[in-house]
This record gives sequence, structure tokens and C-alpha cells, in this order.
Amino acid sequence: MIDALTLHRLLVESGTQHEIVHLARAISSADQLPEVLRLPPSRCLAVRMYDADGVLTAVIVHAGNQPAADALREVTGSRRVLPVPADRVNSATGYAAELVAPLALPDSVEVYADEDVICGLDTDVVVYTATGESATALGVRLLDLFALLGAKPAALTRPRPGAPQPPRLASGRQI
Repeated sequence: MIDALTLHRLLVESGTQHEIVHLARAISSADQLPEVLRLPPSRCLAVRMYDADGVLTAVIVHAGNQPAADALREVTGSRRVLPVPADRVNSATGYAAELVAPLALPDSVEVYADEDVICGLDTDVVVYTATGESATALGVRLLDLFALLGAKPAALTRPRPGAPQPPRLASGRQI
């Protein structure tokens, strides 16, 4: 299994500044990071795993968000996109299913990043992800994370009709 030490070694080898944070309490899902770290969900990332017509696909979103199925089908060019069962996520990625980190995924996994993650924050901000372990999180600059990933940006978490929209600056950037 991939763990915090594996990620630490990978990031040290690449020369990427980062921090492994020991959490105040164990988590069972990356969606719990904002609560435990006392940060807004926009500073915490989660990886969702899908089977897109037989291709294992990772989607990086803000903690608590899910990609829209129609957007995911459109972006991947797939007719059918289904969540991957936990046992398959575990065996295919080496991570605990709900604690998948965006780094060290197998080359066969297609990786997409929701454009809200990429465009919604200053690239110098530190974001936090799961590490595959329930007691740690990885802190890394957003710019450094995406420089390592090679993830394809895509509009995946479209707001629900009628859902309240976060305030935006005059430039259009989310506050």
C-alpha cells in the first residue's frame, strides 16, 4: 500500500517542498480533511475514482464535491462512467479507497482535475490531500502539485441549478 512515507520520498526526490501533517484525529475519507484541518473545502482535495468505458479514471475535486456524471462522460468521451468499487481502487492504486492521493497513481490511470480546483485558488496556496493513511495529510503548493501530476483540466463540478453560488471578485475569481 502507498502511504505518507512513500509520498514523502517521491516529493523529496522531485525536490518539491511539502509537509506531512499528523491529523488530530483519524479520518476515513478525504472529505473529512476540511473539518479536521479547520480549513475551507477549497483548500482540501479529494480524488474520486471512476471506470470510464473500462479505463480507470481519477478525478481531483475539492473535498465534498463530486463530478457531474454528464460532464465526466463528455470529458472522457465515454458512454458509461461508473464509480469504481473500493476493492478495485485499493488493488489498482495501492491506496485505501477513500484516501487516494493524487500522486503516485499508476500510469494507466487517466487523471483529470476539476477546473474549479485549478482556477479557484492562487497557485501559491498550499492545499491538502489524503495520503492513503487515516492519520496524515499531505500539504503541498497547488502549483507544485499540478506540475507533478500532468492532470487534464476539465469543467467537472457544474453547480446544481438553483444552488447558491460562492461570491466572486470583479475579476471573476472565486473568493
